[in-house]
Amino acid sequence: MIALPGGLPGADHLRDDERIIRLLRNMARAGKYTAAICAAPKVLAKAGLLEGRRLTAYPGALDAIEIPAGHYTGERVEVDERIITSRGPGTAMDFALTLIEKLVGRERRDEVERGLVR
Repeated sequence: MIALPGGLPGADHLRDDERIIRLLRNMARAGKYTAAICAAPKVLAKAGLLEGRRLTAYPGALDAIEIPAGHYTGERVEVDERIITSRGPGTAMDFALTLIEKLVGRERRDEVERGLVR
């Protein structure tokens, strides 16, 4: 799995780094998870990984990117096969727990979440 952090200008720097774009494409071709939170889904978009996918991101972060409107859900976390996106700082814990679940299973996710006393 590769998980991209959000925030600006960091997400823009990731988007503009061809090494990151190649890595994301290679991960996707290999059937690995790719994940991004906040403004970082724009990096997945540049890599061509969001076409035909349900996704979420920080409001406005994808305004300049042509993604079919019906695919942006605005949910806290969106999982579409091996692509995981999350909305922003307020959803970071949900994002992290989803990553745990996908990597090591629901039981471990639940164990971690119990320890958080959410």
